[in-house]
Amino acid sequence: MIAITGATGQLGRLVINELLKKVPASEVIAAVRSPEKAADLKALGVTLRTADYSKPETLLSAFSGVEKVLLISSSEVGQREAQHKAVIDAAKAAGVKFIAYTSLLHADTSPLGLGVEHRATEALLKASGVPFALLRNGWYTENYAASIAPALAHHAFIGSVGEGRIASASREDYAAAAAEVISRDDQAGKVYELAGDDSYTLAEFSAEIAKQSGEQVDYINLPPAEFEAALKGAGLPEGLAELLADSDAGAAKGGLFDDSRTLSKLIGRPTTPFADVIKATLAK
Repeated sequence: MIAITGATGQLGRLVINELLKKVPASEVIAAVRSPEKAADLKALGVTLRTADYSKPETLLSAFSGVEKVLLISSSEVGQREAQHKAVIDAAKAAGVKFIAYTSLLHADTSPLGLGVEHRATEALLKASGVPFALLRNGWYTENYAASIAPALAHHAFIGSVGEGRIASASREDYAAAAAEVISRDDQAGKVYELAGDDSYTLAEFSAEIAKQSGEQVDYINLPPAEFEAALKGAGLPEGLAELLADSDAGAAKGGLFDDSRTLSKLIGRPTTPFADVIKATLAK
């Protein structure tokens, strides 16, 4: 049995879909915080089990009889280390034989603040004694595509990346990689640095939005503090604004770039071009 944690999240649902192309639904467990919100997953024939990262008592039963766990990192920045420890401890106690974890691109050296909790989780995995693999995911192109609507409204795309290049890929690309690794039998000890085949600056990303939309969209580069203030002014929660500004500052230092093409090699196809994600976003 294979358990996918965070299965109702944006990445988790895609992983389930990809995994079902490789293994029968009867072998897949969708470990979710709220089973009542997972009717679509149940309809696919997978087993639903309650698994709340913040409620360790739910995790041991969720992993009963499970051989492999895909630990999709928690979305609750600041609480991740404790939550991931609870998952790893429960998996070990339940006799899980393999864990794959969605970490961060070059987590061991990443200049992004997000790297702190990922490094801590990787250390917990090493200390657990449970065989594991690391899926060090780069940026989702959708993270920047989410700003297309306001960019069109204001004819400006703001950020703090400067000339830093971003090698992002789509969520579907990363989901395909996760399904590939969790369904294989030879993955213990593997570390995958996963990023898109093509890369771009945010000026190039903005130019592509302008090209496809026919609207003027200029990239405006701001110092991190000003970018953070602008995000807060636009109504983003303080924590999220800080995270995005810090991530852009890290990208300016090369933290979101990798040209190894490890991701496309793993999934057996080219990664999704950023222009295609922009196109799909504009079509919504």
